[in-house]
Amino acid sequence: MSTVFTLGELFCGPGGLAWGAMNADVPGMKIVHAWANDYDLDTCKTYIRNICPESPDSVYCEDVHTLDIEKLGPIDALAFGFPCNDFSVVGEQLGFKGKFGPLYTYGISVLLQYKPQWFLAENVGGIRSANDGLAFKRIQADMINAGYRIVPNLYRFEDYGIPQARHRMIIVGIRNDLPYEFKVPSPAPYSMKTCREAIEVPPIPADAANNETTKQSAQVVERLKYIKPGENAFTANLPEELQIKTRTKISQIYKRLDPEKPSYTITGSGGGGTHVYHWSENRALTNRERARIQTFPDDFIFEGSKESVRKQIGMAVPAQGAKIIFEAILKTFAGIPYDYVEASIKE
Repeated sequence: MSTVFTLGELFCGPGGLAWGAMNADVPGMKIVHAWANDYDLDTCKTYIRNICPESPDSVYCEDVHTLDIEKLGPIDALAFGFPCNDFSVVGEQLGFKGKFGPLYTYGISVLLQYKPQWFLAENVGGIRSANDGLAFKRIQADMINAGYRIVPNLYRFEDYGIPQARHRMIIVGIRNDLPYEFKVPSPAPYSMKTCREAIEVPPIPADAANNETTKQSAQVVERLKYIKPGENAFTANLPEELQIKTRTKISQIYKRLDPEKPSYTITGSGGGGTHVYHWSENRALTNRERARIQTFPDDFIFEGSKESVRKQIGMAVPAQGAKIIFEAILKTFAGIPYDYVEASIKE
């Protein structure tokens, strides 16, 4: 007899967390979709197609500000990757004063309304320093006051065999009345995976979805000819006519991947030079290649335009990374021992 946890999601994105949850493999334990919410139509279509095609009405495509939380229904678990715009290390770090800063409070409202047994919340690593650290302290306090013991940890996904340097703050909370103590899963069982392995092993099928090649201008192609693997537009030896004249020298501008290392962080937005560039071919990655680096399976199909798909992939949690954390949660509830490490963040 299996223990089944019904999962609700706020700010669900295209389904990186959900895929990890639904595919978590722990004997006698299972996570199933209950409902989800996001404001972007293409994102919701992607989620429905891949996570819950038989229950499209369970995905509420609307702004969380107007979402009626009481209509969502009881759940055993909650996941919410609340928007990180105002907590990112890039930008003004508006925190609670910004448009997106307070959005985590809708997750708190769900916790108070439905009192799920556990939750997983995700944000950028920079949330620790937002508002001189006060934002993160307040978020943790609100989670604790909602009735949960929390374990915040900065996960470096490349340490868990994810082919990408992606660092995310993930907080796992277990309801106070339950006798379970979550531990951060150890990265020890995993080995480094390179971006070349992710993209080439196995080869991407010729008919794979979301694999349209990118169109580069003649100038970009010429510039890329001078950039070696691991270099960017500012570290490469470029002729003057191909140099980018700017005071802000962002390291990811026209940066080629190093095929012997994990990728640098896949992002969902940004103009020229931010699309992540192949180590040998003079082009940006295709969306399917980006999805491979985010560890989505090839049969996970994204809906929308090429730029919409790029945004969805960049905003997602790596699917296999999410699976590792959800499996640790299920093992915690099942009483199955697993290798763990001390959390990197103290309350």
